[in-house]
Amino acid sequence: MRLKIPSSMRKKKRYVIFKVHSDSPLDFFSVKNALWNAFLNWMGEYGLSNAGITIYKNLYNQKAGTGFVKCDPKYVEHVKMAMSLIHQIGDQRVVFQTLRVSGTIKSGKIKTGLSKNKT
Repeated sequence: MRLKIPSSMRKKKRYVIFKVHSDSPLDFFSVKNALWNAFLNWMGEYGLSNAGITIYKNLYNQKAGTGFVKCDPKYVEHVKMAMSLIHQIGDQRVVFQTLRVSGTIKSGKIKTGLSKNKT
């Protein structure tokens, strides 16, 4: 049986909500590969392992070009900087915009207007 870890002992996290501006919609895997390459080039392997980065497939909206990246609070600025260094995915020119940094997915969706129910 697995015991639940108290909230005071859990690792903290932040969600960076981003928007990809491009001429045509980009699929998740091309965006994910571009993000991983940028994170690896900017932070290196050691920094990338400490940052605890996760890119969520089910939260990526291809039409709107929005998505969520989870990271450690100490590495939020590194993640934002690495995103800003991406200028091209495949043959398309792109611009990454950080919409918000949030502590929860729910508040990130509500504050950026990505959720259907704005309650």
